[in-house]
Amino acid sequence: MSAVPTAPAPRPGPTAERPVDAGPRFGYGTNGFANHRLDDALAVLADLGYHGVALTLDHDHLDPFAPGLPHRVAALRRRLDALGLGVMIETGARYLLDPWHKHAPTLLHDDPTRRVEFLRRAVRIGADLGAEAVSFWAGVRPEAVAPRAAWDRLVAGCATVVDAADRAGVLLGFEPEPGMLVEDIAGWRRLRAALDGAPCFGITLDIGHCRCLEPQPVDRCVRDVAEHLVNVQIDDMRRGVHEHLEFGEGEIDFPPVLRALDDAGYRGLVAVELPRHSHAAPAVAARSLEFLRAAAARARTLPAEADPPGPSPAVPTPAGPVAAVPSSAPTDVSPTGTAPVRM
Repeated sequence: MSAVPTAPAPRPGPTAERPVDAGPRFGYGTNGFANHRLDDALAVLADLGYHGVALTLDHDHLDPFAPGLPHRVAALRRRLDALGLGVMIETGARYLLDPWHKHAPTLLHDDPTRRVEFLRRAVRIGADLGAEAVSFWAGVRPEAVAPRAAWDRLVAGCATVVDAADRAGVLLGFEPEPGMLVEDIAGWRRLRAALDGAPCFGITLDIGHCRCLEPQPVDRCVRDVAEHLVNVQIDDMRRGVHEHLEFGEGEIDFPPVLRALDDAGYRGLVAVELPRHSHAAPAVAARSLEFLRAAAARARTLPAEADPPGPSPAVPTPAGPVAAVPSSAPTDVSPTGTAPVRM
């Protein structure tokens, strides 16, 4: 592995000029603006006061397989610069690679070629856009694929993506996703260990997922992975149910979470992740930003943690077969890893 890639240079405009203590940099996921042209979605988010976007590469928002990609990427970078928006690259498009099967193929399938090529393109796009990181996940294990084989395929596929990211100087944020082969922080640690602690291999932490299935409080999850945190998705959620909810509809107390992010020194985007709310995107985005700003103001009144703990030790790779769901999953989540899943 090469040395850890440095973070992209700050983008021109308001994002780069913000003082260190200016508070969280809130962004919004473009998968929550699926009914908007990308340029229109960016304009709406900038007008609302967001500081960046989590850009899901998809057929309607910067299709990575359509002709003229370099020209379109260059034009998008100019537009982001003009609006003062930072950018994260997300790769969770549902039917981009296979019109019949959601998210297929993943790195776990018999032929992951299409997924690997997609992730390589995502890395190149991220480099050309000056993205803060490129985020991806494992995928759901196909029934016909044995757990050990699925794990070996995941490690091999991730190693290929890590190599591409190393060469491009791009950070990776691997996202634990409920119902997938790697669905929690313990699983991410185990995967990172299998990749020899690759310096560019960070974590994408979805705040809702922490409430859904992590055994510890949400703010503790943030502190636990602070040194590896390169991307944050934020949404509300209930225990044991993987459904992205608007703020206030779930069970999360957000001021302690935002305080934990501040205490951790995290300065990346904190992007709203509401992929099923495109039907009312501008209104939902406006409500979300109002809520988050109020939560951030309350977070500043909370005391800092006196002695933040270090990260949990890496989870060693077991000698026996790989479990379909990491053993750290709480008992109120289906042990099959297949329900409930809404992505």
